[in-house]
Amino acid sequence: MNSEVPKTKLRVAVLGTGANGSIIGSDLAESGVDVSFIDQWPENIEAIREHGIRVQLGETTRTTSVAAYHLCQVSQFREPFDVVFLVSKAYDTSWMVELIKPLLHADSVVVGVQNGMTADTIAERVGSERTLGAVIESTAAMYVPGLVERHSTPDRCWFAVGAIDPAAAHHVSVVADLLRRVGVVEETDDIQSAKWMKLILNAAELVTSAVLDLSIAECARFPGMREFMLGAGDEAIAVAQAVGYEIRPIFGMEGDNAADPASYVATVLDELVENYILPHSRSTVLQDWMKYRRSEAIELNGEVVRRASEHGLAAPINQAVTEIALQIERGELKAGIENFALLEARVAELREGVSEKVPVPIEVPVKRRVHR
Repeated sequence: MNSEVPKTKLRVAVLGTGANGSIIGSDLAESGVDVSFIDQWPENIEAIREHGIRVQLGETTRTTSVAAYHLCQVSQFREPFDVVFLVSKAYDTSWMVELIKPLLHADSVVVGVQNGMTADTIAERVGSERTLGAVIESTAAMYVPGLVERHSTPDRCWFAVGAIDPAAAHHVSVVADLLRRVGVVEETDDIQSAKWMKLILNAAELVTSAVLDLSIAECARFPGMREFMLGAGDEAIAVAQAVGYEIRPIFGMEGDNAADPASYVATVLDELVENYILPHSRSTVLQDWMKYRRSEAIELNGEVVRRASEHGLAAPINQAVTEIALQIERGELKAGIENFALLEARVAELREGVSEKVPVPIEVPVKRRVHR
């Protein structure tokens, strides 16, 4: 994609317009970009069509008129997109990329603005020359169709963008310029390390806080839980070192603590709680459960367990978190603070190797999902 093409001339799709996708799409539309919203939540699309996409930041609500489409309408499109921002759940990556693939031209690019390590999955389907990975730190919530609660101001909305193949490097500046209309952007030549750094934080805070049915900030203050969260992140640090990912600052942080394996998790968690979320900000996992949806527990903490096993490492904290999260999704447990004792007990069993229970096969899809 030619970096000289005016950004307002690009055809952009946001595939997955939940909270973060809607923020990205809304800000792009406000700046004059031709952007199409595509989502699998029917009520969300209908609300956006009727009222526009409404983004609430503090006491202000901004309404933006945008083109909004149901997934089933994608087969009716004829004109290709230049840029597709994929802002879906990690587990939806494969089929969503296949859905949009016919609407890509030879120099289009798909940008995985997701949690988890999804860039390789995108590249397998559209080619690495048409793939970028992206890290996003933007706290938001969407409980009502068409209405986003934006908790991160633009200066506290952060992205990293990079290519996994030099053949896609020319897309980076184009996509970075688009995302600068939404927040602060870092262009990186090591997007896989940056993605894993975010996964380290996600492993520490997303599923853990949801299991206790607490906001992220409340979870970090819950007695004993901060240490548990740091332990989950440290297991992901060990995986990074085994794989060869660089321990590097994210969120634009600087200093040795933000790149030191021994202090990284505490530094980035404290930065998140202090500057990027509100006291009541719920994790995306807890929001999913509140909507009776599957979470990304397998793609986050479960991915730490999987990669750790590949390298002969133990990850009992992430294993316990994944198992209990899946029990909640199957309706066998309820999210709540009483689960902290279950987490601690399960970690102890795994560490001692005396458990009669077989670890949950975390690749198995969840059959039934409830929250409370």
